[in-house]
Amino acid sequence: MDGSGIIPGDAVRFDPAVDLETWEEMPASTLVSGRPVQRGRLYIDDPARGLTAGIWACSAFTSVMAPHDNDEFMLLLDGAVEIAEPSGKVTRIVAGESFILPKGLVRQWRQTGDVKKIFVILETPDDAAARDTRGLAVLKPDPTVALSPSAGPKPEMLLSGTPRQSGHEIFEDREGRLTVGVWSSTAYHRKPMPFPRHELMCLLDGNVSITGPSGRTQTFTAGESFFVPYGALTDFRTDGDVKKIYATLDC
Repeated sequence: MDGSGIIPGDAVRFDPAVDLETWEEMPASTLVSGRPVQRGRLYIDDPARGLTAGIWACSAFTSVMAPHDNDEFMLLLDGAVEIAEPSGKVTRIVAGESFILPKGLVRQWRQTGDVKKIFVILETPDDAAARDTRGLAVLKPDPTVALSPSAGPKPEMLLSGTPRQSGHEIFEDREGRLTVGVWSSTAYHRKPMPFPRHELMCLLDGNVSITGPSGRTQTFTAGESFFVPYGALTDFRTDGDVKKIYATLDC
């Protein structure tokens, strides 16, 4: 366990009330107005795969209109944000809503007060494909979107009966590694096994219990967000129906 109370390999609870560190100032050249103070907590840092995840808070500012330099999923915890595009379209996001800014999307970030968010960022090399901004847009996952049946875990992976599962994919980055969507399942219990990906889970309904490599069992309930790191030896148990927004990175 490190000073943050996180046990390496265990699921990481993204606590909105966690103490945040002061982060570096935004360059003046990126701002239209404001002198924002950034604070944050980096929970996940995997430079080999280009993935970072954590909590970020900031005071009011308006950015210049510029391309977003990474693929980013965000869940707004406090405050409100407007994302303006060169076309004049403005997307407003308020606390409790999630959104995605694809790499290369030309946008202006506007917030008139304090904001706090959970983020998952994928950094990828710049190339010709990354400079093609056609079709890019701000995406807001709809928790009520219609879901389609999906393949569940194989019987040999289960300590329970076979669940009924469904989902809807909302976003995939250009390389097909980072995906965001909505997923639901009936109750089930999966055997402990190495987790095959990085995944942030934002629970919409139900509860999930996970026992990690340390032997500690953590339970997460609707409204909470947590991250299961790639390779962590974990089980996955829910006593009833569960629904989540997910952001996963295939490893």
